[in-house]
Amino acid sequence: NYITIVTPPSRGGCKMASFRKRNGLWQVQVRNRKIGSISKSFHIKSEAQKWAKEQEVLMQSGGWSKTQISNYSLEDLLTKYKNEITPSKRGYVVENRKLKRLLKEKDLMNTPLERLYPPTLATFRDRRLKDGVRACQYDLVLIRHAWNIACIEWGWNLGENPALKIRLPKNNPPRERRLKPGEYERLKKASSETKVWYLWPIIDFAIETGMRRSEILGIMWKHIGIDNQRVLLPLTKNGSSRWVPLTKKATEILNQVPRTADHVFPITDVALRQSWERLRNRANLIDFTFHDLRHEAISRMFEKGLNVPEVASISGHKTASQLFRYVQVNARL
Repeated sequence: NYITIVTPPSRGGCKMASFRKRNGLWQVQVRNRKIGSISKSFHIKSEAQKWAKEQEVLMQSGGWSKTQISNYSLEDLLTKYKNEITPSKRGYVVENRKLKRLLKEKDLMNTPLERLYPPTLATFRDRRLKDGVRACQYDLVLIRHAWNIACIEWGWNLGENPALKIRLPKNNPPRERRLKPGEYERLKKASSETKVWYLWPIIDFAIETGMRRSEILGIMWKHIGIDNQRVLLPLTKNGSSRWVPLTKKATEILNQVPRTADHVFPITDVALRQSWERLRNRANLIDFTFHDLRHEAISRMFEKGLNVPEVASISGHKTASQLFRYVQVNARL
């Protein structure tokens, strides 16, 4: 099962594409006596022939790189991406943490890029789904984007992106979890039993304002309006700034927080995550996430009589459909 296609000689040297079928795959190698060779495997013969022609054109035009993709693994790709691309992103801290976790998947990371096939990523996807849909989606999107960056900006001849050929897991239906009667008190009691001073003020503030965890941790004292009735979020998840009005209770919470640093809550995202996990275990609210506090806050806003534009201006949602994913109003008939 060997097929050899020889192209006419040119200034760049004689180019030859060799094909062979082995273990159910079409293996192709393109050789140039002056600048070297490159090889790759495909499931379909026509794809192998198409790729070979692309490499020959690159060799003729001088756009082919001696860099052999066979020398790089997925770990090499994601490590370079983490070091060069991630630091420039607004969500640097979160993405850096997720990449560090992903890089621990050694079976996947050791895969050479030339042998990173869609079935390999599909197997990883199905296993990763056990850790949650969002976590799985995030990993696959990172791999997909890193591959594209390598092809477009780094000049790596990787060929088609295998992450584009597999199905991303579907989003879970919107959560409908709100605080049930007595659960607010359980959280407060559990908070009183810890020495973490910032935990309860942050929880109470989240319920009063509907702000995300990252937004709360990003608040600086200079962002609070001179009248103490609103706070500026200079950069939010959707890329724009917004003013969030402060209720009387939210203002009281801020007045009780000690001013020891520029940030109102001078702690890291990791520290808050860990404190929250311990708290909800202590309060026996395992199925209640910190983000559910945002659901609670937005639902309360509607229960108080605010309309869609008013709530959207506070929560930062761009569309009503996005906003309604957070609304579970307890009707009072």
